[in-house]
Amino acid sequence: MNQPLAYVHPGAKIAKNVVIEPFTTIHNNVVIGEGTWIGSNVTIMEGARIGKNCNIFPGAVISATPQDLKFQDEETTAEIGDNTTIREYVTVNRGTIDRGKTVIGKNCLIMAYCHIAHDCFVGDYCIFSNNSTLAGHITVGNHVVLAGMTAVHQFCMIGNHAFVTGGSLVRKDVPPYVKAAREPLSYVGINSIGLRRRGFETNKIQEIQNIYRILYQKTYNNTQASEIIEAEMEATPERDEILQFIKNSKRGIMKGYFQN
Repeated sequence: MNQPLAYVHPGAKIAKNVVIEPFTTIHNNVVIGEGTWIGSNVTIMEGARIGKNCNIFPGAVISATPQDLKFQDEETTAEIGDNTTIREYVTVNRGTIDRGKTVIGKNCLIMAYCHIAHDCFVGDYCIFSNNSTLAGHITVGNHVVLAGMTAVHQFCMIGNHAFVTGGSLVRKDVPPYVKAAREPLSYVGINSIGLRRRGFETNKIQEIQNIYRILYQKTYNNTQASEIIEAEMEATPERDEILQFIKNSKRGIMKGYFQN
């Protein structure tokens, strides 16, 4: 869309029906898909790849260079999936040589003042409430909810369908399907409300709950619990996903509230 009060670099690739409000700046090497709305005073820098039907609200800065002293101006991207909403003053940094890109998936809602640092991979249908902050190299699954003012340590992983309560400091990996709360961040149950909203049957929720009872409410360490879960629980996609997450965790998973 031709907006005389916005600056759009001639090298940017903008779909015909994109709306760009006044006083926005779009740099070179930017791609924006059909139906996207860009509010006033947005800055979209080199390497941005924005999908279809996105909404980006005033003050957001997308694809700025990483806040990483090791960054050597390598060519990287910041990618935002279709139907995602970026609210006011969100900052999304592009990747470094480590992963080459920062990714936010489809159908996400990133609320005001959130920060998503370099080399983060965020899945689909995620909701980050106001002031949530991801340091670099974080992996977030699908359908994850971070309540307001959550801060996530670099290199952490958060599994699919997890819910993290407001004001949390995430220093360890958060497994799939759980609720995380308290300080230090701990397992406080499975995200049963979220799972019901997404169509999980009662018996499936019960299965997930039984897995986490073994992991978090018995006296086993993670290795022992994983062996018991694998031996005694029926093989299902959810069981295998939880076991694989524990196996792949480099920072270690968060503790149960009553674990030492």
